[in-house]
Amino acid sequence: MIIAEQLRNSNRAEYLLYMWQVEDLIRAYDCNIERIEKEYLSRFQLDDEKTKVIRQWYADLCEMIQREGLTQQGHLQINCNILQELTELHEHLLHSDHFPYYKEMYHNVLPHIVRLRAKGSDKSAPELQTCFEALYGALLLKLQHKPVSSETSLALKDITTLLGQLSDYYFQDKKEPISF
Repeated sequence: MIIAEQLRNSNRAEYLLYMWQVEDLIRAYDCNIERIEKEYLSRFQLDDEKTKVIRQWYADLCEMIQREGLTQQGHLQINCNILQELTELHEHLLHSDHFPYYKEMYHNVLPHIVRLRAKGSDKSAPELQTCFEALYGALLLKLQHKPVSSETSLALKDITTLLGQLSDYYFQDKKEPISF
């Protein structure tokens, strides 16, 4: 929760990836808040008040995952909404003449998206979803100490740059609406 709060206010792309990881962590503990508290949260040295707040945060997410029928897979609606917001901003930036640098970054990433979609199962997924899934997949491989090919590493670097810039535009737009 602490990391989520920091990322939510600093990097929207990293926040979404972190929340996907939290969803998977909750599933790993069978959406059971008692197990999460005993087997996961107990590892952290937190005062009682902070533990109570974090436990409630996880309990709320467990309830949402169960209510939305996502105990096996999928993403919470709140996380889908973030992806949708970023996708809409991405589309506005691409269709505007005021952001040539962003368009250039996108055109660098586009061949990677095409390759990733060819390998993936959901060829109709929005481009940004493909980008996020690639980054999340690489994160999972890293956690499992499995290699990532040099071609994939290059793609991930370009994707990370694009999503970082998109996140910057997201916060800029929230601070003062961007004129497209």
